[in-house]
Amino acid sequence: MAAAGTQILVKRYLSQSFYQTYEIRFQEDITVLDALNCIKAEQDPTLTYRWSCRMGICGSCAAVVNGKPVLMCQTYLGNLKQPVKIEPLRNFPVIKDLVVEIDDAFEKMRSVNPYMEHMKKKALEEGEYEQTPAQLEKLKQTSQCIKCMLCYSACPVYGFDKNFIGPAAGALAYRYNADNRDESKKERLDTVIGEKGVWNCSFVGECSNACPKRVDPALALQRLKLMGSLRLVTSLQ
Repeated sequence: MAAAGTQILVKRYLSQSFYQTYEIRFQEDITVLDALNCIKAEQDPTLTYRWSCRMGICGSCAAVVNGKPVLMCQTYLGNLKQPVKIEPLRNFPVIKDLVVEIDDAFEKMRSVNPYMEHMKKKALEEGEYEQTPAQLEKLKQTSQCIKCMLCYSACPVYGFDKNFIGPAAGALAYRYNADNRDESKKERLDTVIGEKGVWNCSFVGECSNACPKRVDPALALQRLKLMGSLRLVTSLQ
């Protein structure tokens, strides 16, 4: 397979932001992350970005490529319009180059208590906490989140109001509230239906479009709205 040449424009940030152009030759099956690794190894060791697994599992290499939030390890240069423009994730403070500060989003995910409180304490000899295939199916989709932050980068509501709990936190909250083994549903629902909770979601759906694992956080947020509405109606009876 013949190598092709292209320009890659990387938005960098030191004391101020600027675009830096690199020229590389590549095979059609090279990913954007592979290209950055080549640039860092052969042209510019100061270029800074995050990556780890290169398999679409860790979520570390998230960035905006040609205007779209993606995982760089799953995005092939041969499929992109040239020249290729790479920018840090939107809606997050930039630390350096393509590395952004994501603590706020992680704190929002922690706030929904993303763990199970069992319905009762069981001794080891009593066996497992059982779950049927149908019960698993209710939460399987939202269990696939890899915390890559692409949904937060794509979300216009989070971009406008950082107090909004956001799509990944909503998907996590739904995952545990849909789990038949959990007993802290009321407390978790209180967290996500508050003033800056799920009701701020305008259902644009860009979070689900950006998700590399098809978690569909937009749908999870709407399901949480339904849970909150049903709870309100029940409390008025």
